[in-house]
Amino acid sequence: MSFMPDKQTTSIATHTNEDIYIRDRSLCRELIGKLSFTEMIYFQILGRMPTPAQTAVVDACLVTLMEHGLTPSALATRLIYSSAPEAMQAGVAAGLMGVGSVFVGTMEGCATLLAEILAAPEGVPAAARRVAEEHRAARRPLPGFGHHLHRPDDPRSIRLFQVARDQGVADRHVEAVLALSAAVDEVYGKHITINATGAIAACLGDCGVPAEILRGFALITRCAGLVGHVHEEQHKPAMRAIWEAADEAVAYDGTIPTGEG
Repeated sequence: MSFMPDKQTTSIATHTNEDIYIRDRSLCRELIGKLSFTEMIYFQILGRMPTPAQTAVVDACLVTLMEHGLTPSALATRLIYSSAPEAMQAGVAAGLMGVGSVFVGTMEGCATLLAEILAAPEGVPAAARRVAEEHRAARRPLPGFGHHLHRPDDPRSIRLFQVARDQGVADRHVEAVLALSAAVDEVYGKHITINATGAIAACLGDCGVPAEILRGFALITRCAGLVGHVHEEQHKPAMRAIWEAADEAVAYDGTIPTGEG
């Protein structure tokens, strides 16, 4: 049986008549005008201030994930906003629902694999090969790897690893994802790129972001990207073209009655 305290508490925020306090810091005197949005995200979620190097890497990850073009989340946002333009939040919420295990949210799955590799008693190279072999044998998608457009390598991953190295942040998680990449290439017999979500899983891991909250960072930055799609839909509506393209692309395969029977 789990222990339940007599009174539930929060460590995030409180207020007085004179100020608001977030994790024991004065919002008005210590945070507003003092922290960037990226620093505030890290501080509010994790309860500690990021170093300048961590801030730079987290910021690079947020910039990387903000926009993905007309992928499912953006399409959902545009369609729902067009159906309910009085409720922008409904369109954005619809898009955020698409941050899942196939698009964007794959960073969480990759981070879990990296944690497994780093904790394995046999060491990083052997654990990485085991993970690659297990996924190939089961024919399971390997989160953080592969891209249908960016071949042989995802340019976003290359840039993120460079930023992490330049900032002195690249450490055990980047080492683990590179070891996994080498094992994947050997086991699969071909080169499979580390995609952006794989690089982000490693970079955020080395910034101290735990795997279980990693997808939250994707949600934060995709929210901003989806607001951009709403704004474009307001001025350059694409919903009708999307609707007509879907109607044209997906044919009806039933039987249309020719008359009364």
